[in-house]
Amino acid sequence: MSTYASLKEECCQANKELPKLGIVDLTFGNVSIVDREREAMAIKPSGVDYDALMPNDIVVLNLNAIPDNERNLDLEAAKLEGSMRPSSDSPTHLRLYQAFSDIKSVVHTHSRNATAFAQAGMAIPCFGTTHADYFCGEVPVTRPISKEEIERHYEWETANVIVELFEDLDENEVNGTLFHGHAPFVWGSSGKKAVETAFALEVIAEMAMKTLSLNPAAAPLSQAQLDKHYLRKHGFNAYYGQVKNA
Repeated sequence: MSTYASLKEECCQANKELPKLGIVDLTFGNVSIVDREREAMAIKPSGVDYDALMPNDIVVLNLNAIPDNERNLDLEAAKLEGSMRPSSDSPTHLRLYQAFSDIKSVVHTHSRNATAFAQAGMAIPCFGTTHADYFCGEVPVTRPISKEEIERHYEWETANVIVELFEDLDENEVNGTLFHGHAPFVWGSSGKKAVETAFALEVIAEMAMKTLSLNPAAAPLSQAQLDKHYLRKHGFNAYYGQVKNA
């Protein structure tokens, strides 16, 4: 029996939600889940079709794995459980967990509208309250990754570019970004929540694209209205939704 059965089950179910929500094509994208107490990360295996994915296919890696000499991360050596090759994005996920201590799940998709903004090198402005319900401000885009970073360790440095961007941002208030020329990465407090945010990001990106097509000079939402919508759902005095029983 698997030592990480519940972690692998959560990871498998979260991954299988991506095609159901229409935010992945083919085998693009992946979800990972972290168990910080056991210092383990579960992630989708590379190139496996979502329909065929089973909990036993999920690969579990050592959360503390790092590259040797910043050039090679031996994913086979980092395996705690699993027979398949983990996602090629595994180093990115590992580095994000190491940098952002509060997050429980990372989702990477190539959802079409959000990816279009990433390919254009454009942040997604907060044009309306739908956006403000999920992100406290624009969804930022990273700088382009350099040739040296690509050659050193592309997937690991992808995360480092994201971490650099968030030096002046709160990853708990803006829980996602667009990687320049690539696609979105988002994160959350659970696999379910992170997948929901990835779906919301795609909806927001589509709305923003339509807004700009109707009015290229459209102004972002006022800071007062943005704050009101974000904080009524996420703030200390949030009042959106139902009170949860203790």
